[in-house]
Amino acid sequence: MSDAERNSGGRAHRLAFVQSTWHEEIVDRCRDSFLAEIGALGIHRDDIDLFRVPGAFEIPLHAQRLAASGQYAAIVGAGLVIDGGIYRHDFVAEAVINGLMRVQLDQDVPVISAVLTPHHFHGHDEHATFFSEHFTVKGVEAARACARTIQSLAQLPVKAVA
Repeated sequence: MSDAERNSGGRAHRLAFVQSTWHEEIVDRCRDSFLAEIGALGIHRDDIDLFRVPGAFEIPLHAQRLAASGQYAAIVGAGLVIDGGIYRHDFVAEAVINGLMRVQLDQDVPVISAVLTPHHFHGHDEHATFFSEHFTVKGVEAARACARTIQSLAQLPVKAVA
């Protein structure tokens, strides 16, 4: 039994990491720091499945399917929804965050969000560097939140299925 399985009370023991490929060079920093930190927390890389989707808008559906499979103790979504000066930013950001919360509550599987939704992002070096560094921090935070959530849920009573 892996550390992840022990920490999840014997239930599904794999983790899923779903990331968007929009601004992939920045979002990859989140994935890389997540994998490093989750490994340091005792969860083996072999217990983590990585998924890539076109944009953040596609993350909730993938998270829902993964959660419904019963194979995952937790799912992490990572993406960057930027404000390109059009109203679409707010709509997409709200849809993604609400979608992730809905998956978590409907499927009874933790979904950790590392989806950033900054206003006024520009692709120049200063912003790219800032958000790359911020995503490195978010990956560490997501790994810690993932591990702690799995551990705390394992200590709660399991809801009886009718």
